[in-house]
Amino acid sequence: MPTTVVVAPDSFKGSITAAEAAAALAEGWAAVEADAAFVLRPMADGGEGTVDAFAAAVPGAQRIPVTVAGPAGAPVDTAWLLLPDGTAVVDLASTSGIELVGELRPWDADTTGFGQAIAAALDHGVTRLVLGIGSSASTDGGIGLLAALGARFTDAAGVPVVRGASGLCDVVDADLSGLRRAPDVLVLSDVTNPLTGPRGAAAVFGPQKGLTDAVDIARVDRALLRLAELVGLDPELPGAGAAGGVGAALVRWGAELAPGAAEVARLIGLADAIGTADVVATGEGSYDGQSGDGKVPSFVAAAAADADVRAAVVAGRITADADTSLFAASVSLTELAGSAEASQADPARWLREAGAELARRFRA
Repeated sequence: MPTTVVVAPDSFKGSITAAEAAAALAEGWAAVEADAAFVLRPMADGGEGTVDAFAAAVPGAQRIPVTVAGPAGAPVDTAWLLLPDGTAVVDLASTSGIELVGELRPWDADTTGFGQAIAAALDHGVTRLVLGIGSSASTDGGIGLLAALGARFTDAAGVPVVRGASGLCDVVDADLSGLRRAPDVLVLSDVTNPLTGPRGAAAVFGPQKGLTDAVDIARVDRALLRLAELVGLDPELPGAGAAGGVGAALVRWGAELAPGAAEVARLIGLADAIGTADVVATGEGSYDGQSGDGKVPSFVAAAAADADVRAAVVAGRITADADTSLFAASVSLTELAGSAEASQADPARWLREAGAELARRFRA
């Protein structure tokens, strides 16, 4: 009997989209096992590729162009997605994401553009928002996006604070009276971290955004705690620390947090597809110690285990602290290509090689 393979990767951040990655893996597998059948289900978890995943899964979805202030303040031409039922899908990655900054800007990167895109969707008259909040460039506590929606954050002199974490550290008053009314808002988050503390936004994710000094991390953590006190939010709320505190800001606006991978999987019918499969292949750019916390590969692996189907993971790199015990096979593109630079220069080629390698392993 021919092998049926479900291919459900996340995007390889800044390198190749989830749909392109799925196609390349299937092409490589087919080069070894020509009669294999493939079911492509590109995934997302609220980060990069969330709008693309919804666009591919919902007939009649329409991209609405919008220009916003990017994470560093420069204009960014992007789009939000209008679904036929009046829902808007907006992702932070394409408005205020880390891939939009050339070099890390820990102090002045912010989420204003994300808020502007949300405001544009509200101006359009949408009745529901689905917001993906992964891949943030900043740790601004979401004050940029809330300001774009009508909030006002001021310093000790009563002056509106500057952008980013720098401004966050100066906030002494938060006036939310001008906030636009929130419709039904569902936030897709790829993490469950609280806002503050050792597992909080600054401590865990700040270094990825350029906050590397322990003194600076502690300063931003204190500022996030002060913000939570000012707006009346529990800093221990799971998911509040997502996207540099955007999770907390959106909850304060009235949103509901949901696991991003689970919501996308429901939309694209992943469980039904896995039920027909012999093997499930997933992946992401970097499979590391954080990949077990709400990320696509761990979610897909758990779904495969529930269906008693073998799973494999392909990643740009697989770090030493990564837990690969859920997978029958794992392939690192960096190891296949000989270096990270080589794999990133032509990710489709090395994903095809990875697909071929998986076909050989599962056929053995």
